[in-house]
Order: sequence, then C-alpha cells, then structure tokens
Amino acid sequence: MFPASNHSSVTEFILLGFSSDPTSNRILFIIFLLLYLCSVLGNGLIILLICLDSHLHTPMYFFLSVLSLLDLGYVTSTVPQMLVHLLSSSKLISFGGCWMQMYVFGALGLSEGIFFAVMAYDRYVAICFPLRYTLILNWELCVRLVVGTWICGFFFSLLHTYFTMSLPFCGPNMINHYFCEGPSVRSLACMDTHLIEVVDLVLTTFMMVAPLSFILASYVRITMAILKIKTTQGRCKAFSTCASHLIVLTLFYAPAIYIYMRLNSNYSPERDKQVSLFYNVFTSLFNPVVYSLRNKDIKAAFIKVVMRNRVA
Repeated sequence: MFPASNHSSVTEFILLGFSSDPTSNRILFIIFLLLYLCSVLGNGLIILLICLDSHLHTPMYFFLSVLSLLDLGYVTSTVPQMLVHLLSSSKLISFGGCWMQMYVFGALGLSEGIFFAVMAYDRYVAICFPLRYTLILNWELCVRLVVGTWICGFFFSLLHTYFTMSLPFCGPNMINHYFCEGPSVRSLACMDTHLIEVVDLVLTTFMMVAPLSFILASYVRITMAILKIKTTQGRCKAFSTCASHLIVLTLFYAPAIYIYMRLNSNYSPERDKQVSLFYNVFTSLFNPVVYSLRNKDIKAAFIKVVMRNRVA
C-alpha cells in the first residue's frame, strides 16, 4: 500500500531549527539548556526518592516514578540534539537517525498519553474507593497497566514511523523543525500523502481521544466524590490538586491533538515548532512540580535522604 523507503533519494535531512541567527541561537541554547537540566534533575530526583524511601513503595508513587521515567526519555529524545544544532553550523541528521528519533519520540509520547489515563484511574480508585485501593490496584495489576501502556505506545509509534519514513523523499531535504516530527517530515514527500494522513489521523484519534475521554470521565467521577466531602478545606485542597493535574493534561493533549489530528493542508511550520514545545519540553518540566514535588510525602522523603547523608 505504501512505497518502500529505498525509493527515496534522500539519505540525510537538515533540521532548520528556530533561527539562523547565531546570537539568537546562543540565547535559545542557554534557555533550553536550563529547561532541560531542570527537567532531568526534577524527574531524576523523583525516581531516586521513590526508589530509596520504602514508604513511597505504593501504587501511586510507582506510577509517578514511571511518569518521570517517560518524561526523562521523552525530553532527551529531542532536546540534546537541538542544543547541539543551536551551536553547530551543521544541522544534519541521517535518514536512520531521523527514523529512530521519530520512533522513540512517538513511542514515549504515546505511552505517556495513555499513561495519564492509568494515573487518572489510580486517583479515581484512591478517592472513590479508598478502603479497597490496595486490593483493586494490586502490584500485579500495576505492572500489567505499565507494561500494556508501553507496548501500545511502542507498537503504534512503529506504525506511524513506518508509514511516514516509507514515503519517497526526492528533495529538498530541509525539515523546518527542531526534530524529526511526523507531519514536518511528511510534508517533504514527493507524492500525494492524503491516504497516509488519513491512516495517521485514525491512529491518532484512537490513541489520544480514547485515553482523554477516559481521563475526563474519571475526573467527573472524582469531582462528584469531592463534592461529598463535608469540610470546605478538604474540598478546596482536592479541587486544587485536580485543577493542577488538568492544567498539565491540557498542556500535553491540546498541542498534540492540534499537531497530529489534522491534514497536511493545515501544516504551518513556524507555529508547529512553538506548539510542539508544550508537549515536548514544558510538560516534562511541569509534571514533577505538579504531580510530585508539591507532595508532602515526596518532601519528607527528600528531607530524610538529606539528613541521612549529613549523618553519614
């Protein structure tokens, strides 16, 4: 149904990035380096604390550590290369490198999108069935949910990447983006891509709308349970937590749906580069703050580790 990749005359691509001005690129390098370091340190700290503190060996914190691991891989699949290209005169990426970057980025992104639904289910069970929480979310189910999420993400990303990179690329080979994202690469194909766009749209709809619908349904049930809380302080605290979660979900899903759930006729390179930063860079930065670093148990674990090191 689709042409083979060996029909392509392009062996490498040029990632145009954000700017051709060296001064602007140096400023962007500093900004994105700081954002990347904060993201890596924040997510790495959460994984470390959850591993070290036995009190955090619960389903909720297990899921949070998996989310941090996804964020680490997700942001690392694109940002380090972008940083190199911001300071380098050469912005080349091989055909195979572009293939792998698109696949890994898509796999981790899809896995995270589905995993948000798993985390919403975790919160739903914790709030609506607190006495049966550990019985419902036993370790066997937790592991199955995580493994299933990763399998779905990596499988559907393989389909998306194969369909895109199997297109014939006859030139030009300049991708107006800072990494090899599907719609940006697909726009360079020297054939009608309408059929592949439709297939991609169906895959994206299934992989994004289904988890998002489940998340929204979970939070509706959570909201109904919160309204039954008798104390105003308890309701406000619960609503504050849910609101911050929904903000992060919006930052992830809204830009991703905008980028992937449309046809190439609506492709806008400059706008797409800015939009993709939200679900690629900023979500990985905000997730640790919203889901974990504001958490009193995580703070207590951090203090415990610091005090233990001081004593040692």
